[in-house]
Amino acid sequence: MTAPLRVIQWTTGNIGQRSLHAIIGRPDLELVGVYAHGADKVGVDAAELAGLAQPTGVTATNDIDALLALKPDACCYNPIWPSVDELVRLLEAGVNVCSSAAWITGGKQTPADRKRIEDACRAGNSTIFGSGAHPGLTNMVGMVLSGACEHVDEIRITESVDCSSYESAGTMTAMGFSQDPQTPGLAESVRRESEVFAESAAMMADAIGAQLDRITFDVQFTAATADSDLGFMKIPAGTVGSVFGYHRGWVGERNVVSVGFNWIMGSHVTPPKPVADGHVIQVFGRPNMRTVIHCLPPQDWSEANYNGLGSIYTAMPVTNAVPAVVAAAPGIVTLADLPPITGRIKLVG
Repeated sequence: MTAPLRVIQWTTGNIGQRSLHAIIGRPDLELVGVYAHGADKVGVDAAELAGLAQPTGVTATNDIDALLALKPDACCYNPIWPSVDELVRLLEAGVNVCSSAAWITGGKQTPADRKRIEDACRAGNSTIFGSGAHPGLTNMVGMVLSGACEHVDEIRITESVDCSSYESAGTMTAMGFSQDPQTPGLAESVRRESEVFAESAAMMADAIGAQLDRITFDVQFTAATADSDLGFMKIPAGTVGSVFGYHRGWVGERNVVSVGFNWIMGSHVTPPKPVADGHVIQVFGRPNMRTVIHCLPPQDWSEANYNGLGSIYTAMPVTNAVPAVVAAAPGIVTLADLPPITGRIKLVG
């Protein structure tokens, strides 16, 4: 029987907690370490951090050297934003990285930082992979649907949801919500914050044989018609309550890939396009293909809201990829490089 892969969990926030929960429950993965940013989590058992009752004996630490000394095969890396310094340390030490932290191809990194990552992979004979729900799994579905087409004109993927249950005021403010729609530079700020979507557009273009000439960004902001208090943040009337934008890849004057978002916060706003409550994936070509992914609660869902579902949906395309990434060639790999990533059956008893 093959020995379980030794895995460390990096951060235990909304996404990391769900990844940690899954690692503990998988017989083919062995949790050997947990990295915690917050001092309040240092020394806490991983089970407690994951919301489980049975202690694991693995406690969280902020000592990176101690984690690397454990010789893990892989790291599930789940902060909001990637740290190149952290990634380099992991990769140079031979730790394969599976990331949900705004990483698909590394294309948004500076040339110098991307070279640091590539050099670290060579030095450690290691691999880095990024995914998530969107971008991530949605792009994989779009690429698979394109396989039913004689030719493809455009792949267009839109995350079309009410984000008011995503309790991250910093992220939502950075994406324009609660700000004056006329704020100078707001569109450029949102472009930078969402640039990982452009990475996923470029990945899809490469998969369908399109050599992009440029990638553009367009966005529309719609003001809220009344005040909304979401608990974790407020959306005053007249401030941004809807953000509708796309990162688009072009071949000449043809828009061949589009990855974007139709987001609202609360009920006091009418977006440019009705919200579909899911991920709308369209392939235009011969024939046209269309599907919508809805993330729905199972019958035994007991949490007060559905925020946790989105966290699981984001974490699992990364956590479930660990075996494939460990087996992959060293370097930067994407969804287009790996075999299909699947979940694992729940063993009873």
